[in-house]
Formats: sequence, C-alpha cells, structure tokens
Amino acid sequence: MTELIEVEVAYATQAVQRLVPLSVPVGTSAGEAAERSGLLAEFAVAAEGLRLGVFGKAVPVEHVLRAGDRVEIYRPLLADPKEVRRRRARAGKP
Repeated sequence: MTELIEVEVAYATQAVQRLVPLSVPVGTSAGEAAERSGLLAEFAVAAEGLRLGVFGKAVPVEHVLRAGDRVEIYRPLLADPKEVRRRRARAGKP
C-alpha cells in the first residue's frame, strides 16, 4: 500500500482564486501535483516553462513535496518590476 500525504495546489487570477486539496503518494513532485490538480488544464497554463513555489518560495518542478505543502502556480509577469521602478524614478514618484 502506497503512503499518501495531503497537499494543496493554488492558482489565482485577478478574478478568481482556486485552492485544490490533494492526496498524493510520498515522493510526488510539485510539477506532478500541479498537473494532478487539474488547474493547469482549467486555466490553460502551459506545462512548459511552468513556474512554481511552495509557501511563497520558488521551487523547481522536480521539488519533492512534504505533507502539508501548498504548491503555488505562478502566472507570467505582465510587466518587468525593474522597468516599472525605473519609470517611476524618471517621473519623480516614490
């Protein structure tokens, strides 16, 4: 019998937030959990170049999960944060 652990997978857009609880076998990777959650398909997120985190810390898709982990699926950035800061500095805004 395979031992299972409980994890969660989270994804958010500006309009909706989804959190999917999962029971997965010990040794499951963050990428596998993201796939099993169904969120990649639901939100049409490409598996290629997938960016993930566990409790706010970026991890590779191969990261092995522990019981209680929350896998976060990150969306691509719409604007480069460095460029936004440069524009603000040029405009004299804090």
